[in-house]
Parts: sequence; C-alpha cells; structure tokens
Amino acid sequence: MRHIISILLQNEAGALARVANMFAARGYNIDSLSVAPTHDPSVSRLTLVTNGSDEVVNQIVQQTRKLIDVVEIADLASADHLECELVMLKVEARNGAARAIVDCARRHRALILDESESTRTIQLAGSGTEVDALVAEMSRIAKVLEVVRSGVAALSRGHQVMSI
Repeated sequence: MRHIISILLQNEAGALARVANMFAARGYNIDSLSVAPTHDPSVSRLTLVTNGSDEVVNQIVQQTRKLIDVVEIADLASADHLECELVMLKVEARNGAARAIVDCARRHRALILDESESTRTIQLAGSGTEVDALVAEMSRIAKVLEVVRSGVAALSRGHQVMSI
C-alpha cells in the first residue's frame, strides 16, 4: 500500500539523514521526498512517499517518532488529505509538434515556461495521476528531453493540523 508520511522535524544538520536511514535500515525505498522549512524556520516539514504493508510502515513511523529531531509524524494515507506535485518537462518541438504541445499543455492546465526554436518547457502542479497523464501524453506527441518532479507535498483536509 502507498503511504504518505508527513514529518515535522528540527531544521538541523543530519535530521533528514536520520529519518531516511530509518527507512533504509528496514529495506524500504523512499519513492518521493520533499523537505522545506515551515512558517517557523527552526522546523522543517518532510513529506515522503513509500510503499509497504500497513503493519511494517506503522512500525517504522513509531520508531521514527522516537528520533530526537522529530516533532510530529503522521501517515496521511489513512486520512482525508490533499496532495500536489510539481513537474517540469522539456520536449523537442520539431516537425510541426509545437501546436500539439501547446494544445496538450492547455488540456492539462499546464504552463509553457520557455519556448526556444526547438524546445518547449512545460510546468504542471497537480496530483501524481495528473502529472503522469501529462508526461504520458507529451511522450506520444514529442520527444521528452528532460523531466524534473518535485515529489509529493501533502496536507490533511479540514481543521486537523500537525502542530509544532
């Protein structure tokens, strides 16, 4: 099962490495990882996506909670939540593909960030499914030269918040 783990941790050197090592030590790959300071610059929010059984991921979450740098941790996969990911992709715009690229970007609510003589750079912020759909369709229209994905950012819906 897919798990989205959200962690508030002290913004200190080595904190991210300790969390990542907790997953690696148990043989769990981190599919996506995003980390940045919160409204309090001394605390960062780390969001990671992993796949595994509920029991084992719950055990890793409980062990991660004990790390000295961890302020709060939650598995958002079991809660009603919002998630978003940013993708930028550069495609080759040759042989009349430029119009099809623009049309595809519009269908997916993506932005054209850069246009050169032979390339277009497109940006989309959306769910992983929306990002995958854009990349797949662009791949059919034009040669994809580069893809950069930010990783998942996620928040629980409503009043439920992770407190510092």
